[in-house]
Amino acid sequence: MTKKQEIKLFEAKKVRTVWDDEKEKWYFSIVDVCEVLTDSKDATAYWRKLKQRLKEEGNETVTNCHALKLRAADGKMRLTDVADTEQLFRLIQSIPSPKAEPFKQWMAKVASQRLDQMQDPELNFEQAYADYRRLGYSDKWINQRLKSIEVRKELTDEWNRAGVTENQQYASLTDIITRAWSGKTTRQYKQHKGLKKESLRDNMTNIELALNILAEASTTEISKAQNPKGF
Repeated sequence: MTKKQEIKLFEAKKVRTVWDDEKEKWYFSIVDVCEVLTDSKDATAYWRKLKQRLKEEGNETVTNCHALKLRAADGKMRLTDVADTEQLFRLIQSIPSPKAEPFKQWMAKVASQRLDQMQDPELNFEQAYADYRRLGYSDKWINQRLKSIEVRKELTDEWNRAGVTENQQYASLTDIITRAWSGKTTRQYKQHKGLKKESLRDNMTNIELALNILAEASTTEISKAQNPKGF
């Protein structure tokens, strides 16, 4: 089972989501949805009270919801209540909000786009392009960034073929590559750029992206040439 976490934006507000490849469905952070719909300053407390009330009413949807580890605001992975699209549609009915209907339409669109992307991977790049444009990046930078995603995917596929499976191994190998072109580990380079929880690659210049692409592409080709049997 592969679960991929993503941040989706609804009216410029973040909603943490997880895509489950096996079940082919999205899971949405219920707390994030509560914050979007109610503009609550303490969405966690709002959801806790709503959850308690629905349980007392015998609401089966709440009973069937489960928790997944999602990245919290402090950068740590924490168990968070999530709901799939069908469950969330039912929960939203219990949250009085003028945003309820627009949010339902947004959810349906998110689900539809993912299914379309599974049939046509090129749509993934089109969506990423549109997202980066909305964030104010230049066309030249976006093209570099999308190329870096493609090269990174090819590299991780090669690592998988070579037997690299653990996240820590990925991190160690990535540090080696980053140090090769920048002289710093990934963490050191983030500190150098004054970043905390932000994505390093999303904050690279065109030149930095080009150097990183060259380093990762070269690593892939070397690995293929040596035909390693394992890590």
